[in-house]
Amino acid sequence: MALWRLVSGDSPLIVNVPHAGTMVPEAVGSRLTFAARPLPDTDWHVEKLYDFAPKVGATLMTATQSRYVVDLNRDPSGAELYAGADNTELCPTRTFADEPIYTHGGAPTPDEVTQRTVTSFLPYHQALAMEVKRVKNIHGYAIVLDGHSIRSEVPRFFNGRLPDLNLGTASGLSCALEVQAAAVSIIANATGFTHVVNGRFKGGWITRHYGHPYDNVHALQLEMAQRCYMDEAPPYPWDPARAARLVEVLRRLVDALIAWRHTP
Repeated sequence: MALWRLVSGDSPLIVNVPHAGTMVPEAVGSRLTFAARPLPDTDWHVEKLYDFAPKVGATLMTATQSRYVVDLNRDPSGAELYAGADNTELCPTRTFADEPIYTHGGAPTPDEVTQRTVTSFLPYHQALAMEVKRVKNIHGYAIVLDGHSIRSEVPRFFNGRLPDLNLGTASGLSCALEVQAAAVSIIANATGFTHVVNGRFKGGWITRHYGHPYDNVHALQLEMAQRCYMDEAPPYPWDPARAARLVEVLRRLVDALIAWRHTP
């Protein structure tokens, strides 16, 4: 079972999609509750939204395994991502709707969490780190755009309706301010879409772990409201008309990040 799909590009930009995977090993899937089996918290279709990226020179890396197996965007130490907020775990046990993911007695033990970390989490990040190193060796710097989506209303995590485009840069710490400005210039001028910068989603573990602008690696997270491109109710169908409008925004964003030039 391949844990990711990778198309390596020759530009400074790496688009990473860690939560679009739907593969679940039988040993895990047999223990999922009725509510969890449809994998409702998947970042549905995000890999399709960025399908154009390799054609313009960006690297595209997409996880194939479900976040219910292991969340590639959580701190492997177990540290909370957002202090004081409701946080999901490295191996989540409750859905975004706050329902159990596992049947009674089926939740992963600490030993199983460790095993999943070793067999799934670490190999993925070793591969991503190698891509960052490869790109940096070519250009002298690298940019990681972490692509995510979520239902527009999730009371467990935020009140009301989420803006359409949520850019996170760890409050400006994970990338140069000029990189953030380049991204903001695109999403702030995206007709028909609302946006926020470093709002509820300031960037997950990936953004914070890889984003070291002083070491010439810049990282950003873009969390998109799923209403922008799909039906948020099961079976979560893709809406071609809505998706086409969003893809044009993402094209401009990817182009802007590729066009940005690092100044030593």
